[in-house]
Amino acid sequence: MPKAFRNTLLSLRDLLASAGPLAFLGLGLLALAYWWLNPNPPKTVIVATGPAQSAYAEFGKRYQKALAADGIDVVLLPSEGSSANLQLLRDGKADVAFVQGGTAARQPDDADELISLGSLFVEPVWVFYRTPATQETGQPTSTPAPSRRLGGVAQLKGLRVNVGTSGSGVPNLVDRLLEVNRMESGAVRLSHLEETPATVAFLAGRLDALVFVSASESPMVQMLLQTPGVQLLDFAQNEAYARRLPFLSPVTLPRGVVDLAQDLPPRDVRLVASTTSMLARADTHPALLTLFAQNAQTLHGGAGWFNRARAFPSMQHSELPMAQEAERAITESVPLLQRYLPFWIANLIERMWLVLGILLAIMLPLSRIVPPLYQFRVRSRVFRWYGRLREVEDQMDTRSAPPAALLKALDELEAQAEKVSVPLSYADELYALRNHIHLVRKKLLRAQAADEPGGVQQQP
Repeated sequence: MPKAFRNTLLSLRDLLASAGPLAFLGLGLLALAYWWLNPNPPKTVIVATGPAQSAYAEFGKRYQKALAADGIDVVLLPSEGSSANLQLLRDGKADVAFVQGGTAARQPDDADELISLGSLFVEPVWVFYRTPATQETGQPTSTPAPSRRLGGVAQLKGLRVNVGTSGSGVPNLVDRLLEVNRMESGAVRLSHLEETPATVAFLAGRLDALVFVSASESPMVQMLLQTPGVQLLDFAQNEAYARRLPFLSPVTLPRGVVDLAQDLPPRDVRLVASTTSMLARADTHPALLTLFAQNAQTLHGGAGWFNRARAFPSMQHSELPMAQEAERAITESVPLLQRYLPFWIANLIERMWLVLGILLAIMLPLSRIVPPLYQFRVRSRVFRWYGRLREVEDQMDTRSAPPAALLKALDELEAQAEKVSVPLSYADELYALRNHIHLVRKKLLRAQAADEPGGVQQQP
């Protein structure tokens, strides 16, 4: 092995031995902070959506596609609807869910277990009813479909109306609507079929009306709005409903917004609507909350049938505490690092920067001991032989060992010094050792010459 290469390896060894403990300390503290902060999110998140063909199911697919770009697998958990989603969150079977405003059976501890990522869109109360045009193609019934436009909930009296399953939250809402209209529960013949079977029965003439509470993106709503002979109930008192039921808001379906070419609907339709929020468990990983809140800006920020652009997501209408990640996403722009780096790297830096700053503040003062320690290790390879040289000199002065033995010890010491390798910056220390060995040898030879019979002490 070339001597220069060997010297380089020795220098690296000394440097590692000097700085190694400090590096291990820093890495250990960094690993401990990483374990404690857990900056990177799990790769799988469960989202409770709703029935097939519902707006919740449609938005769930959009979030699934959006988060897949960041390596997150969104598992969609179908349910009966809003009330079922809320229960899935409470039971820990879902991490995130779409929940309708005013959903029944809110519990006091929801504020501790659940948080809101903001309101995302309005869900109008769609009440579809048949006109004689559809009755002609359906089966004969004992209750005729209404022959005129309906302008209020009170006019549903005596009709067969499907309000969906109990897990959807719609039956509770309908009960509230009937209550404020002073209608007993038996005044309307209610059924609780799922959306698809109910729609089939409705179009076949076995039901007179359907009640949905869903966003306009619902495929079922889109289909019924364009079905000939199916009318949409006009809530003429929508402002009054909003005053009596605070979780409802008055909205208007503008004329022609469904299909401008066919002028659907042919007139403005007044409706009432609840606001749907995205709720999450409070123990959901913050990075996941950030991803959902940021993607909500894209998925729900555009103009819709009932809102202008950038009206959603919103912190209004929130019935639970807002997550800090959602507040930042709604009120602030995208963080600088996330604009240029992959999300997982930007998130790691953003969540670890404080710890990195603290570690830097601790390690910088400690790093000052590395150069003296390195210097000590290198110089100790030379200075360790000075102890042996001092012993030889003391034995020479006290004459406790014969000169021949001392000369042999000096030869061995010099041979060992020849094998010592140090960086060039410390070569003067090595040459000084060799020179001192030479001086002791000369002193020993003079003493030996003076002790010989007839010897004359040499001058230095």
